[in-house]
Amino acid sequence: MLSIVIVAVLLFASGNSLPVLDAPACPEQHGVQTYEHPEACDHFFKCTNGTLTLEQCENGLLYDGKGNVHNHCNYHWGVECGNRKAVLVPESSPGCEYKFGIYPESASCSTNYIKCEHGYPYQTPCEPGLAYDDKTHSCNWPDLLLDSCNPEAVLGFKCPEKVDPHSTAAKFWPYPRFAVPGDCERLITCVNGFPRLITCGDGKVFDESTLTCEEPQDARSKCGFGKK
Repeated sequence: MLSIVIVAVLLFASGNSLPVLDAPACPEQHGVQTYEHPEACDHFFKCTNGTLTLEQCENGLLYDGKGNVHNHCNYHWGVECGNRKAVLVPESSPGCEYKFGIYPESASCSTNYIKCEHGYPYQTPCEPGLAYDDKTHSCNWPDLLLDSCNPEAVLGFKCPEKVDPHSTAAKFWPYPRFAVPGDCERLITCVNGFPRLITCGDGKVFDESTLTCEEPQDARSKCGFGKK
């Protein structure tokens, strides 16, 4: 209903499919609010402390009300426009199809990707242990990208075909765990015979004695502060 209030104060320019402002008014008089344009997916209305403006997303971006890439807009492939028209004409530059976008670094498996901002390509690394997935425009487990990736080559680890049934690793079967030499924040777990690098997170450290992530004061291995 808020967007209807805004649209009601607009007049359409002769011969122009987009509206022009006439005596703008906003439902909210404080802060910043945005509202979708009823026809154009690459445009939106923005209220700043009660002042209404018609905004346009940068090239390669569209408006969905949740935009967090640039100026309240998102990458075009992540936006559902519904009945709103999406105008997407590439404004290309070396390494970038659109001024804003995410692209693979190469046709082969890569732990980096290209992030374009204002038409400039930035090489961006995936989180450790992940590789770029062009289907989702994000980083993913290499074992889920077997058409292009070799998880063993990415992680430098080969899962054993058999695990000693009396070992700590076997307690986690069918996903046995292993330590990463010299790494106190991560471990390797094998999924369907392929390695995945898991990060403990939340300030926890990897305990080699239990193959679990623990609070530093509770870990008994060299990564913790408790008894070894």
